[in-house]
Amino acid sequence: MLGEEVFFDENGDFLMDYNIINLIFLPKMILQHKIVGSYKPSAPPGEDFTINEKEIGWEAAFIQSPPQSRCSQSCSPGYRKLPTEGKPVCCYDCTPCTGREISNQTDMDDCIRCPEDQWPNEKRDACVPKIISFLSHEEPLGIILTLISIFFFFITAVILRIFIYYQTTPIVKSNNRNLSYILLVSLMLCFLCSLIFIGHPDKVTCVLRQASFGITFSISLSSVLAKTITVVMAFQSTKPGSKLRKWMGSRVSYSIVLSCSLLQIFLCLIWLGAAPPFPHLNMEGEDGTIQIECNEGSAIAFYCVLGYLGFLAGISFIVAFLARNLPGSFNEAKHITFSMLVFCSVWVSFIPTYLSTRGKYMVAVEIFAILASGFGILGCIFIPKCYIILLRPERNNRKYIAKK
Repeated sequence: MLGEEVFFDENGDFLMDYNIINLIFLPKMILQHKIVGSYKPSAPPGEDFTINEKEIGWEAAFIQSPPQSRCSQSCSPGYRKLPTEGKPVCCYDCTPCTGREISNQTDMDDCIRCPEDQWPNEKRDACVPKIISFLSHEEPLGIILTLISIFFFFITAVILRIFIYYQTTPIVKSNNRNLSYILLVSLMLCFLCSLIFIGHPDKVTCVLRQASFGITFSISLSSVLAKTITVVMAFQSTKPGSKLRKWMGSRVSYSIVLSCSLLQIFLCLIWLGAAPPFPHLNMEGEDGTIQIECNEGSAIAFYCVLGYLGFLAGISFIVAFLARNLPGSFNEAKHITFSMLVFCSVWVSFIPTYLSTRGKYMVAVEIFAILASGFGILGCIFIPKCYIILLRPERNNRKYIAKK
């Protein structure tokens, strides 16, 4: 009749529109009505309810926030609901997710565990990829160890060049200069093999790491042992009627180096054939990181290689210690004693430190042990000779060397 549309529901009831009124209490008991929204049942979904929050005037006691009709406030993402004992279901505490768990929705009853290769972010409302961790050439620790390895290699090469240049002098010829050359070359290889430990571990580097380290150091220690035995045999052969003169040739020294080195090579071949090292993703070693490391394959084989090196060092130390008081022409035994003392001290302290570290720091500890023990041998045996060759040439003669 008036041109207006009239709607009825399925029960025949008239559908009415409603206004949402905000009651505002003004001073002097004045009450003001203000329409802030509406509700139209006949409107399409999403348009039936409208409200203008900016027009709402709250009482001062409400501090411009709506009153709560629930016992507890909602738990934001990163937290889960923890029911309060003895209270209604709507009453609960919000407790943060722990460990590898997150919650990415409001009022979650339980936290969600992140996948193996992911870790919760700082807010614990999302899983983020773990950081890949290994001893890289680009990080400060890797750069420092690389530079030290190259520096020690360079120093050893310079000493080798000095010995070759002054090869006819008595200080170089004493105690078998060829063994000195073998020892210096093997030390150069030891310093270079430490570089294999730096960088992204893969199948090839994991196999080469321990094998190259064990073989090169066995050559070094075999050379030291041969030099020590040469010292003792040279002194004993000077005694009247000694039968050791026929054993004073270089064949004995070379046989010691070759046989001791071949035994270590044999141990390494068994290790690589039975249970070779392989790259391993350690996801549990450190929170938020995936540590890429070389699994030794066989811990027994690894410690057998280390034990054999310790055996060679121990024999060299004992023989050199017993021969330390020989006359001046054979006093290299004193330097060998100190070098083996340094070597053994480094590797004895290495084992507990190695077992107590993880990831790239475990690799750094082994590199440090290689560099420290190698430089200990280099410094104790060859630096005193270089000092005489370069700075005290008047001592580089038979009279001084043979002096008791």
